[in-house]
Amino acid sequence: MLIFGNVQFTTQAVHELFEHGIEMAILTRTGKLIGQITSPSTKNIALRLQQFKKYWDNDFRLSLSKSIVEGKIKNALNVIRLFSYNHRKLDFGTETSLLQTRLDDVKSATQIDQLFGLEGSAARTYFDAFSKRLLDKLSFPGRKKHPSTDPVNALLSLSYTMIFNEISSLLDGLGFDPYLAYYHSIDYGRMSLASDLMEEFRAPIADRLTLNLVNNRIFNQDDFYTNPQEGVYLKRESLKRFFVEYEGALNNEFIHPETKEKTTYRKCFRLQAEKLAATLQNGSPYAPFELEI
Repeated sequence: MLIFGNVQFTTQAVHELFEHGIEMAILTRTGKLIGQITSPSTKNIALRLQQFKKYWDNDFRLSLSKSIVEGKIKNALNVIRLFSYNHRKLDFGTETSLLQTRLDDVKSATQIDQLFGLEGSAARTYFDAFSKRLLDKLSFPGRKKHPSTDPVNALLSLSYTMIFNEISSLLDGLGFDPYLAYYHSIDYGRMSLASDLMEEFRAPIADRLTLNLVNNRIFNQDDFYTNPQEGVYLKRESLKRFFVEYEGALNNEFIHPETKEKTTYRKCFRLQAEKLAATLQNGSPYAPFELEI
Protein backbone atom coordinates (compact mmCIF):
# COMPACT_ATOMS: atom_id res chain seq x y z
CA MET A 1 0.00 0.00 0.00
CA LEU A 2 1.38 3.39 -1.03
CA ILE A 3 0.47 6.38 1.19
CA PHE A 4 0.99 9.79 -0.45
CA GLY A 5 1.01 12.96 1.64
CA ASN A 6 -0.58 13.60 5.01
CA VAL A 7 -2.94 10.64 5.28
CA GLN A 8 -4.06 9.34 8.68
CA PHE A 9 -4.30 5.60 9.35
CA THR A 10 -4.93 3.49 12.45
CA THR A 11 -2.95 0.70 14.10
CA GLN A 12 -5.94 -1.55 13.45
CA ALA A 13 -5.54 -0.94 9.72
CA VAL A 14 -1.82 -1.76 9.92
CA HIS A 15 -2.57 -4.98 11.83
CA GLU A 16 -5.00 -6.02 9.12
CA LEU A 17 -2.43 -5.36 6.39
CA PHE A 18 0.25 -7.34 8.22
CA GLU A 19 -2.09 -10.31 8.64
CA HIS A 20 -2.27 -10.47 4.84
CA GLY A 21 1.46 -9.88 4.30
CA ILE A 22 0.92 -6.38 2.88
CA GLU A 23 3.56 -3.69 3.42
CA MET A 24 3.05 0.07 3.60
CA ALA A 25 5.23 2.68 1.95
CA ILE A 26 4.98 6.29 3.16
CA LEU A 27 5.74 8.93 0.52
CA THR A 28 5.56 12.69 0.13
CA ARG A 29 2.90 14.10 -2.20
CA THR A 30 5.57 14.32 -4.91
CA GLY A 31 6.47 10.65 -4.60
CA LYS A 32 9.65 10.73 -2.52
CA LEU A 33 9.89 7.67 -0.28
CA ILE A 34 10.00 8.54 3.44
CA GLY A 35 9.96 5.01 4.84
CA GLN A 36 8.23 1.63 4.94
CA ILE A 37 6.30 -0.39 7.49
CA THR A 38 7.11 -4.06 6.98
CA SER A 39 5.85 -7.28 8.52
CA PRO A 40 8.69 -9.46 9.88
CA SER A 41 6.90 -12.65 8.79
CA THR A 42 7.91 -12.29 5.14
CA LYS A 43 11.71 -12.61 5.53
CA ASN A 44 13.57 -15.31 3.66
CA ILE A 45 17.12 -15.53 4.97
CA ALA A 46 18.08 -18.37 2.60
CA LEU A 47 17.19 -16.24 -0.41
CA ARG A 48 19.12 -13.28 0.97
CA LEU A 49 22.22 -15.37 1.58
CA GLN A 50 22.12 -16.59 -2.01
CA GLN A 51 21.48 -13.06 -3.22
CA PHE A 52 24.63 -11.80 -1.52
CA LYS A 53 26.65 -14.81 -2.70
CA LYS A 54 25.71 -14.18 -6.33
CA TYR A 55 26.69 -10.53 -6.07
CA TRP A 56 30.37 -11.58 -5.98
CA ASP A 57 30.00 -13.72 -9.12
CA ASN A 58 31.03 -11.32 -11.90
CA ASP A 59 29.93 -13.66 -14.69
CA PHE A 60 26.49 -13.97 -13.12
CA ARG A 61 26.16 -10.21 -12.70
CA LEU A 62 27.10 -9.59 -16.33
CA SER A 63 24.73 -12.26 -17.63
CA LEU A 64 21.79 -10.98 -15.56
CA SER A 65 22.59 -7.36 -16.44
CA LYS A 66 22.56 -8.20 -20.15
CA SER A 67 19.14 -9.82 -19.74
CA ILE A 68 17.86 -6.70 -17.96
CA VAL A 69 19.08 -4.31 -20.68
CA GLU A 70 17.92 -6.61 -23.48
CA GLY A 71 14.46 -6.76 -21.89
CA LYS A 72 14.28 -2.99 -21.62
CA ILE A 73 15.30 -2.35 -25.23
CA LYS A 74 13.07 -5.12 -26.62
CA ASN A 75 10.04 -3.67 -24.87
CA ALA A 76 10.95 -0.17 -26.04
CA LEU A 77 11.00 -1.48 -29.61
CA ASN A 78 7.73 -3.35 -29.15
CA VAL A 79 5.96 -0.32 -27.72
CA ILE A 80 7.05 1.79 -30.70
CA ARG A 81 5.92 -0.89 -33.14
CA LEU A 82 2.52 -1.25 -31.47
CA PHE A 83 1.99 2.49 -31.72
CA SER A 84 3.09 2.60 -35.35
CA TYR A 85 0.45 0.02 -36.35
CA ASN A 86 -2.27 2.59 -35.61
CA HIS A 87 -0.33 5.63 -36.80
CA ARG A 88 1.20 4.58 -40.09
CA LYS A 89 1.85 8.14 -41.20
CA LEU A 90 4.55 8.47 -38.56
CA ASP A 91 7.99 7.18 -39.51
CA PHE A 92 9.95 5.42 -36.77
CA GLY A 93 12.37 3.67 -39.11
CA THR A 94 15.48 5.50 -37.92
CA GLU A 95 14.71 4.97 -34.24
CA THR A 96 13.81 1.29 -34.53
CA SER A 97 16.93 0.62 -36.60
CA LEU A 98 19.17 2.30 -34.02
CA LEU A 99 17.47 0.48 -31.15
CA GLN A 100 17.91 -2.86 -32.91
CA THR A 101 21.61 -2.06 -33.33
CA ARG A 102 21.95 -1.29 -29.61
CA LEU A 103 20.11 -4.54 -28.83
CA ASP A 104 22.60 -6.48 -30.94
CA ASP A 105 25.48 -4.67 -29.23
CA VAL A 106 24.24 -5.77 -25.80
CA LYS A 107 24.79 -9.42 -26.71
CA SER A 108 28.51 -8.82 -27.29
CA ALA A 109 29.14 -6.65 -24.22
CA THR A 110 31.83 -7.94 -21.88
CA GLN A 111 31.50 -5.43 -19.02
CA ILE A 112 28.61 -3.85 -17.13
CA ASP A 113 30.01 -0.38 -17.83
CA GLN A 114 29.51 -1.07 -21.54
CA LEU A 115 25.88 -1.86 -20.86
CA PHE A 116 25.37 1.52 -19.17
CA GLY A 117 26.61 3.24 -22.32
CA LEU A 118 24.43 1.13 -24.60
CA GLU A 119 21.38 1.64 -22.39
CA GLY A 120 21.93 5.40 -22.33
CA SER A 121 22.26 5.55 -26.11
CA ALA A 122 19.13 3.43 -26.54
CA ALA A 123 17.19 5.64 -24.10
CA ARG A 124 18.03 8.80 -26.06
CA THR A 125 16.88 7.17 -29.28
CA TYR A 126 13.75 5.82 -27.65
CA PHE A 127 12.70 9.21 -26.30
CA ASP A 128 13.20 10.72 -29.76
CA ALA A 129 10.54 8.26 -30.88
CA PHE A 130 8.47 8.98 -27.75
CA SER A 131 8.24 12.67 -28.66
CA LYS A 132 6.81 11.72 -32.08
CA ARG A 133 4.07 9.73 -30.38
CA LEU A 134 2.83 12.73 -28.41
CA LEU A 135 -0.18 13.91 -30.37
CA ASP A 136 -1.33 16.62 -27.96
CA LYS A 137 -0.02 20.18 -27.75
CA LEU A 138 1.91 19.53 -24.53
CA SER A 139 5.60 19.98 -25.26
CA PHE A 140 8.28 17.40 -24.51
CA PRO A 141 11.86 18.71 -24.41
CA GLY A 142 13.33 15.23 -23.99
CA ARG A 143 13.58 13.21 -20.81
CA LYS A 144 14.15 15.60 -17.90
CA LYS A 145 14.20 14.51 -14.26
CA HIS A 146 15.36 15.76 -10.86
CA PRO A 147 13.32 17.89 -11.29
CA SER A 148 10.72 17.33 -14.01
CA THR A 149 10.50 20.47 -16.13
CA ASP A 150 7.11 19.94 -17.82
CA PRO A 151 3.85 17.98 -17.49
CA VAL A 152 4.90 15.06 -19.70
CA ASN A 153 8.10 14.48 -17.73
CA ALA A 154 6.13 14.89 -14.50
CA LEU A 155 3.77 12.07 -15.55
CA LEU A 156 6.68 9.86 -16.59
CA SER A 157 8.53 10.42 -13.31
CA LEU A 158 5.44 9.80 -11.20
CA SER A 159 4.66 6.60 -13.10
CA TYR A 160 8.23 5.35 -12.65
CA THR A 161 8.06 6.22 -8.94
CA MET A 162 4.85 4.26 -8.48
CA ILE A 163 6.28 1.18 -10.20
CA PHE A 164 9.59 1.46 -8.34
CA ASN A 165 8.00 1.66 -4.91
CA GLU A 166 5.57 -1.15 -5.64
CA ILE A 167 8.37 -3.45 -6.81
CA SER A 168 10.54 -2.42 -3.82
CA SER A 169 7.86 -3.49 -1.37
CA LEU A 170 7.22 -6.70 -3.31
CA LEU A 171 10.91 -7.65 -3.26
CA ASP A 172 11.14 -6.94 0.45
CA GLY A 173 8.01 -8.97 1.12
CA LEU A 174 9.33 -11.96 -0.83
CA GLY A 175 12.52 -11.97 1.21
CA PHE A 176 15.00 -10.20 -1.07
CA ASP A 177 17.28 -7.44 0.13
CA PRO A 178 16.01 -4.68 -2.19
CA TYR A 179 19.19 -2.65 -1.65
CA LEU A 180 21.48 -5.25 -3.26
CA ALA A 181 21.35 -5.16 -7.07
CA TYR A 182 23.32 -6.68 -9.92
CA TYR A 183 23.06 -4.17 -12.76
CA HIS A 184 22.46 -0.86 -11.00
CA SER A 185 25.16 0.21 -8.58
CA ILE A 186 24.49 -0.13 -4.88
CA ASP A 187 24.45 2.99 -2.74
CA TYR A 188 23.40 3.95 0.78
CA GLY A 189 19.62 4.17 1.06
CA ARG A 190 18.84 3.24 -2.56
CA MET A 191 16.72 0.17 -3.34
CA SER A 192 18.75 -0.69 -6.40
CA LEU A 193 17.29 -4.16 -6.96
CA ALA A 194 13.92 -2.55 -7.67
CA SER A 195 15.67 -0.48 -10.35
CA ASP A 196 16.97 -3.71 -11.90
CA LEU A 197 13.56 -5.35 -12.00
CA MET A 198 11.55 -2.34 -13.16
CA GLU A 199 13.58 -1.70 -16.33
CA GLU A 200 11.56 -4.17 -18.41
CA PHE A 201 8.30 -2.51 -17.29
CA ARG A 202 9.14 1.14 -18.01
CA ALA A 203 7.96 1.29 -21.61
CA PRO A 204 5.02 -1.17 -21.44
CA ILE A 205 3.44 0.47 -18.38
CA ALA A 206 4.71 3.96 -17.52
CA ASP A 207 5.40 5.26 -21.01
CA ARG A 208 2.20 3.87 -22.52
CA LEU A 209 0.19 5.20 -19.57
CA THR A 210 1.70 8.67 -20.02
CA LEU A 211 0.95 8.66 -23.75
CA ASN A 212 -2.63 7.62 -23.06
CA LEU A 213 -3.11 10.36 -20.46
CA VAL A 214 -1.70 13.04 -22.77
CA ASN A 215 -2.97 11.95 -26.18
CA ASN A 216 -6.51 11.34 -24.91
CA ARG A 217 -6.41 14.67 -23.03
CA ILE A 218 -7.18 13.06 -19.71
CA PHE A 219 -4.69 15.59 -18.31
CA ASN A 220 -3.77 19.02 -19.63
CA GLN A 221 -1.64 21.96 -18.57
CA ASP A 222 -4.21 23.08 -15.99
CA ASP A 223 -3.73 19.85 -14.02
CA PHE A 224 -0.17 20.80 -13.06
CA TYR A 225 1.59 23.37 -10.92
CA THR A 226 5.20 24.52 -10.88
CA ASN A 227 7.37 24.74 -7.80
CA PRO A 228 10.41 26.87 -8.74
CA GLN A 229 12.72 24.78 -6.55
CA GLU A 230 11.24 21.31 -7.11
CA GLY A 231 9.80 21.23 -10.64
CA VAL A 232 6.39 20.44 -12.12
CA TYR A 233 3.80 18.26 -10.35
CA LEU A 234 0.16 17.25 -10.56
CA LYS A 235 -2.30 19.22 -8.45
CA ARG A 236 -3.97 17.39 -5.55
CA GLU A 237 -7.28 16.57 -7.28
CA SER A 238 -5.46 15.64 -10.49
CA LEU A 239 -3.18 13.33 -8.51
CA LYS A 240 -6.24 11.44 -7.27
CA ARG A 241 -7.35 10.98 -10.88
CA PHE A 242 -3.89 9.76 -11.80
CA PHE A 243 -4.06 7.01 -9.17
CA VAL A 244 -7.30 5.76 -10.73
CA GLU A 245 -5.68 5.64 -14.19
CA TYR A 246 -2.55 3.96 -12.81
CA GLU A 247 -4.60 1.28 -11.05
CA GLY A 248 -6.57 0.70 -14.23
CA ALA A 249 -3.36 0.22 -16.22
CA LEU A 250 -1.88 -2.23 -13.71
CA ASN A 251 -5.06 -4.25 -13.24
CA ASN A 252 -6.11 -4.45 -16.89
CA GLU A 253 -6.17 -8.11 -17.92
CA PHE A 254 -4.30 -9.49 -20.92
CA ILE A 255 -2.91 -12.84 -22.06
CA HIS A 256 0.61 -13.40 -20.78
CA PRO A 257 2.91 -14.01 -23.79
CA GLU A 258 4.73 -16.82 -21.96
CA THR A 259 2.11 -18.61 -19.85
CA LYS A 260 -0.81 -17.91 -22.25
CA GLU A 261 -3.02 -17.28 -19.23
CA LYS A 262 -4.91 -14.16 -18.17
CA THR A 263 -2.78 -11.85 -16.10
CA THR A 264 -2.19 -8.23 -15.15
CA TYR A 265 0.95 -6.13 -14.94
CA ARG A 266 0.71 -6.22 -11.14
CA LYS A 267 0.74 -10.01 -11.26
CA CYS A 268 3.67 -9.83 -13.67
CA PHE A 269 5.70 -7.91 -11.08
CA ARG A 270 5.42 -10.88 -8.75
CA LEU A 271 6.04 -13.41 -11.52
CA GLN A 272 9.28 -11.67 -12.51
CA ALA A 273 10.40 -11.41 -8.88
CA GLU A 274 9.78 -15.14 -8.47
CA LYS A 275 11.77 -15.77 -11.65
CA LEU A 276 14.64 -13.78 -10.19
CA ALA A 277 14.48 -15.82 -6.98
CA ALA A 278 14.62 -19.03 -9.04
CA THR A 279 17.60 -17.66 -10.97
CA LEU A 280 19.44 -16.96 -7.73
CA GLN A 281 18.57 -20.23 -6.00
CA ASN A 282 18.40 -22.75 -8.86
CA GLY A 283 20.59 -21.23 -11.56
CA SER A 284 17.75 -21.04 -14.09
CA PRO A 285 18.23 -18.28 -16.73
CA TYR A 286 16.35 -15.05 -16.07
CA ALA A 287 13.87 -14.21 -18.83
CA PRO A 288 12.52 -10.64 -18.68
CA PHE A 289 8.86 -9.89 -19.34
CA GLU A 290 8.45 -9.19 -23.06
CA LEU A 291 5.47 -7.24 -24.39
CA GLU A 292 3.72 -9.16 -27.14
CA ILE A 293 3.02 -7.43 -30.45
